[in-house]
Amino acid sequence: MDRIPIEINVNDEKHQLLVEPRTTLLELLREQLFLTGAKEGCGEGICGSCTVLLDDKPVRACLTLAVEAAGHRVTTVEGLSDGEALDPLQQAFIDHGAVQCGFCTPGMLMSARALLFAEPQPDEKQIARALSGNICRCTGYTKIVEAVAAAARNNGDRR
Repeated sequence: MDRIPIEINVNDEKHQLLVEPRTTLLELLREQLFLTGAKEGCGEGICGSCTVLLDDKPVRACLTLAVEAAGHRVTTVEGLSDGEALDPLQQAFIDHGAVQCGFCTPGMLMSARALLFAEPQPDEKQIARALSGNICRCTGYTKIVEAVAAAARNNGDRR
C-alpha cells in the first residue's frame, strides 16, 4: 500500500512521517514514534486505554487514523510532565493511590486532563462523566475521582 506524507505535532515536537492510509494514530505513536504510554486494550474504542488529546480533546487513538491527526496537535501521557516535574494530575494520582496495575492510567490521565482544560473546577459528577469511557479493572473509581478533584483544587488546569 502506498504511504502518504503527513506532518504531525506530538508533545510539542513536529514530525514529518510517511504512513499508510489505514495506519491508526495509536500505531503511529507506538510503532513509529516509540511513545508507548497509550495502550491498546480493546482495539474498539471501548476501554479508553488508548486515549490521547487531539487539540486538547480526548480521542481514542485506536479508532483515529493517523492522517486525521495530520496538521493537529497530539498530546500523549508522555507529554504531560515538564521534564522531571510531574503534571498536577500525575502527582495527584500518586498521592491518592489512584494507580494499581497502571494499564488504564494513561487514558484516565488524558481524559482527566481534557476535562480540566474545559472545566478547571469540575464537580464529582462532571469528573465521573469525563472518565466514564475509561475502564479500570483494579482500583475501582473512587481514588481516581478523588485524585482528579484534588488536582483541580491545586490548579490542575495548566497547559
